[in-house]
Amino acid sequence: METDELTAILQEVRDRVRARHPDASASAAALPLPDLMALVHARDAAEAKVAAIGTVNPRRGGPLNWLVQQSKKMVARALDWHVREQVEFNRNVMACVQASLDALEETRRALAAMDRQWGTILASLEAEVRGEVQELKDVRSHWIDWRHEWEHKLVVNETKLLRGLAELNAAFQHRAGLSESALREQMGLLHANFTAALEHSGMDIQKRLWADLERIRLEYERLIHAELRVIRQRAAVSAPAAIAPAAAPQAPAAAPLEFDYGRFAERFRGSEEYVRDGQRFYLPYFAGRRDVLDIGCGRGEFLDLMREADVAARGIDLSQESVDLCRHKGLQAETADLFTYLAELPEESLDGVFSAQVVEHLPPDRLPEMIKLAASRLQRDGVLAIETPNPECLAIFATHFYLDPTHTRPVPHALLAFYMEEYGLGLIEVHKRSPAVESMPALAGLPEEFREAFFGGLDYAIVGRKL
Repeated sequence: METDELTAILQEVRDRVRARHPDASASAAALPLPDLMALVHARDAAEAKVAAIGTVNPRRGGPLNWLVQQSKKMVARALDWHVREQVEFNRNVMACVQASLDALEETRRALAAMDRQWGTILASLEAEVRGEVQELKDVRSHWIDWRHEWEHKLVVNETKLLRGLAELNAAFQHRAGLSESALREQMGLLHANFTAALEHSGMDIQKRLWADLERIRLEYERLIHAELRVIRQRAAVSAPAAIAPAAAPQAPAAAPLEFDYGRFAERFRGSEEYVRDGQRFYLPYFAGRRDVLDIGCGRGEFLDLMREADVAARGIDLSQESVDLCRHKGLQAETADLFTYLAELPEESLDGVFSAQVVEHLPPDRLPEMIKLAASRLQRDGVLAIETPNPECLAIFATHFYLDPTHTRPVPHALLAFYMEEYGLGLIEVHKRSPAVESMPALAGLPEEFREAFFGGLDYAIVGRKL
């Protein structure tokens, strides 16, 4: 604490003491005591005047002055009775003045004693105040240190608080982000599950709808076929008997080929693996069948696929060499003419017939007979699948068709579909196979629509079901 501040505090204490004791002073030396000397001199002068009443002024000696003096004394004695009350009054006033002086002197002495006592009290107060001031000084220094420490702690705690709030805010934001991400992921998962369930339900409904439509179409085609058959039977009964036409002359039997037909098929049709991969297309149509016949089984690629699918299948072929090869593989095959073999089978004894690259070898007039025999030997809902070169593809005539000398002529799919419908087959499907652009890359330069129309699949597959 500075000296100026201490002085100010002492002055404040003095002011408070003066306020409580207005007659007191700050110290014994500084206390002004009343000066009674002037009053004493005035009293002495007044007593002299009082004593001079009834007396005559002294004069110088001489008879005249003595006579005057005696005359004055006589007059004074003569007036004594007149001024006696005044003299008593003056004496009493002087006595009062004396008493006042005595009282004032006592008061002065009391003030002096009080001044000495007040000095002692003031000294003790000053000492006490100095102690308190020193204590206040220590308190202030401690307060300043405490305040600095408190401000430092306040800054530290505020920093920790702000850091904690920032960490809590970051943790909250992180948890909010995680919650939002989890919510979005859950909502996405629920949406995906809902979409998948909806698509699955939609697919199931669509499949059932297509199955119902397929069944309706199959029943409709069966009804049409039955009505057509009834109409034909009625026409046959009501028509007059006609003279049977003369039997057409049979074409001479073709001479056996003088070359290795197995090697010929290996070169121009493709390896067994290539043919087998191409014929996997037919697996969905024959899956679950109990008795399937392969007409023209050749090297047994289709029979091998049926064995892999656990489908009972057998094959026939005119080539003994091909039949021996199939039997060597453990496949069921025999040498037979398809017309004779089919004619000897009981009706509705098969539930699947497959024939690949065969119908183009038959005379055109016997093709309907083959379709009729195959359809009559199929059970209801049995499948007939035929694969043959596609005459709508112009590339087939420039490449593969005329490489085989046993080909007669290509068969358009519209003609085969007509034969199938004529002999009780429905739900006919036509699929183009072996795109020509794969074996003739130069066709890729043609416009797509033109290429698809005139240079599409080298082969086509036609599939029908027994009504």
